[in-house]
Formats: sequence, C-alpha cells, structure tokens
Amino acid sequence: MTALLLRGTVVAGGRSIPDGVVALDGDRIAWVGPAGTWAGPVPLPPPSDRYVLPGLVDVHCHGGAGHGFPEADDEGLQAAVDHHLAHGTTTLLGSLVSAPADMLLERVAALAPLVTAGRLAGIHLEGPFLAAARCGAQDPAAIVPGDPALLERLLHAAGGTVASMTLAPETPRYRELFAILIRHGVLPSLGHTDATAGRTTAAIAEAGGATLSATHLFNGMPELHHRAPGPAAACLAAAGRGEMVVELVADGVHLADETVAMVFDLVGPDRIALVTDAMAAAGMPDGRYSLGSMRVDVVDRVARLAGAGTDRSIAGGTARMVDVLRQVVLGSGVGLGAAALAATATPARLLGLEHEIGDLVPGRRADVLVTDHDLAPAEVFRAGRRITAERVLHGRAV
Repeated sequence: MTALLLRGTVVAGGRSIPDGVVALDGDRIAWVGPAGTWAGPVPLPPPSDRYVLPGLVDVHCHGGAGHGFPEADDEGLQAAVDHHLAHGTTTLLGSLVSAPADMLLERVAALAPLVTAGRLAGIHLEGPFLAAARCGAQDPAAIVPGDPALLERLLHAAGGTVASMTLAPETPRYRELFAILIRHGVLPSLGHTDATAGRTTAAIAEAGGATLSATHLFNGMPELHHRAPGPAAACLAAAGRGEMVVELVADGVHLADETVAMVFDLVGPDRIALVTDAMAAAGMPDGRYSLGSMRVDVVDRVARLAGAGTDRSIAGGTARMVDVLRQVVLGSGVGLGAAALAATATPARLLGLEHEIGDLVPGRRADVLVTDHDLAPAEVFRAGRRITAERVLHGRAV
C-alpha cells in the first residue's frame, strides 16, 4: 500500500479514535484505525492534537467569496465552490432562490455543468412554489402557485442535476409537484411555509416513506406556539419518528444556540442536517451583496435585506460549514461526534450518497477535513487530492 497517512483524533460516524490514523490511497480511503494497530509499510507521522473528520456536506448553500449561485457568471460560480471547498466542504449543493421562470431556466442551465463536472453534487431549487407570507429574503413577486408544467421544464433544462427542491405543502397542486419530484429522483423539502401543523403532518404522511427533509427548520415558517404549533412542531415530531431530516442553520444567527441543542437532544444527529444557507458574503467583509434579485446588507457578519420598505429579514448566512460545526460544538455544547455526524453522514444519506461520502470508511471517497484543536481548517482533501490554495475572486459592488 502506498498511502498518505493522517494522524490525530479521528471523528466519524459517531465514533472517535483518540490517536487514530486515516490512510488515503489514491482517491479512496484505504485504512482507518488506532495508531497502535497500524502495520503498513509507511512510517506513521508523529502524534498530534488535530481532528481528522470526513469532508463536510452542505445541502443548502447559495454561494460565497462574493459570488452567488443565483446570479454569478461562470468564473464566479467556480470561485464560490472553491471557497467552500478550501474550508472543508467537499460535497456541496448549489442553491437557487425564487425567480421568474426564464431566469430559473437560465440558472439551472448555468449550474448543470458544475454538477456534470463533479464540482457540485447537485442543484437545490429553493422555490418558486413557496408561501409568499413566509418568503423571508426571497422576492415575493417571484413566488408563484404550484405549476407542474413549469417544474417539468426546470427539471428537463437541468438535465437530471436537480437534487432537491423546497416547496410549501399548502401551495396549489402540491401533490402533483411531489409526485413529479419523486419520479425524477429529487428530494422534496418542506419549507417557506405558513401551513398548520395538521397540513404539514398530512403532507409528511402522504410521502409514503419517501425521503423527506425540512428546509432550515424554524426559519421561513411561523413560530412554534403551544396553541398553534405550526410546521416546526410537525417536522420535529416527524424527525423524532424517523420520517424526515431537518435542516438547521446553526450559525449563531438564524437560531439560538439553545434551540440547536434542544433539537439535537430531541431527534438526534442522524435526523439533523447542518447547513449554512450561505450567500455571496460568506468569507467576505461586511458590505452590500446580492441574493438573486434582492439586495442584502451585511453588518457584523449578519446578512439582512437592504433598502426602504423591506422587513430587514435575515437574508442567508455568511458562515461556512466548518464555522457552523464549530458553533454547534462551542456555542450549543453539542459533542463533536454528534455535530460531525450532522455535518457529514446525515446529509450524505439525505442525498443518497452514503456509500460514497460522509464517513471515514475504507473504500469511500477520500474526502477528509483536518482541523486544529479549535476546529479551524488545517488541511482539506477531496478524492485524495490535497486542496492547497483557494481562488477568491472579489464580488461586484452593488
């Protein structure tokens, strides 16, 4: 075996090896185990206090490095992917926002080549079949009633690269939309909804055991109230029953740290997908940015809708997945093993990629994030290739 050896505390799949070794051979993981049991021909590196984790998986991301997937040119799209990769996100969905049909068709066509090339794991359509009352930072004028013909056009234009879609269960013709998504192998995700708990529960039951998720739980939906529990309670209950996975934007802005800890305690990490909901400002200084057609002001790393007449809604995130992981561990007090599971294995399973990524297991793709003891990235490997440099192209002033 000709192997590259990574040594430290190995954290993966809910387990921890205090002084462990991960051996990479080409684009595959060749061996994982305690340093004391290594019997290969390559000498071990010295012990370290670093963490060795699977590459992170982000199923909800709108961009970074000054460029957004809903509006960037080809060079900007590459830069956004590079930025997240350099910070340990080795599997990424490119998320779009609600937009007029022609614009959505143009954007899926722009992103599809990145999926074909393996740069993105797929496209996430966040709209346009949402509840206008819960549009958040999306353009309410771009939200339309459920339109099966438009959905078919979008999926056809994407050429099989759409991996997931957020839709509100109360949108007209929801059942037809759901059936189309399942037929095309697209993950339905409930979100940006004003539905009651009853309507949401019914939609989950109608899924008939199909894989289902909730888009950024608590955000883009009514507050959970003890006499009006709403979709948040329905999704939490479903996750507790093992019927769905809930996304959490656990960046210290979208959710209170205590809320994140509560959800981990209630449903466990195998039913949580940590996400960034990152937009163009991820990795960039404060300033003004775009999120689709909307203008966003970032102040103290918090992104909000800009301009008079807006409600100053939170407009996506500015954190990377490794930042979210750190916040969950240090801010919410969740154990690193559980937090890492929700940032790797669970979202990998949600995408149907659990046999290829998301864990440090021999035979899996050699996607690895090595961090220092404070969970800052030290080394990143994707398919066994060390990511040595980041291409950061500054965004346009808006």
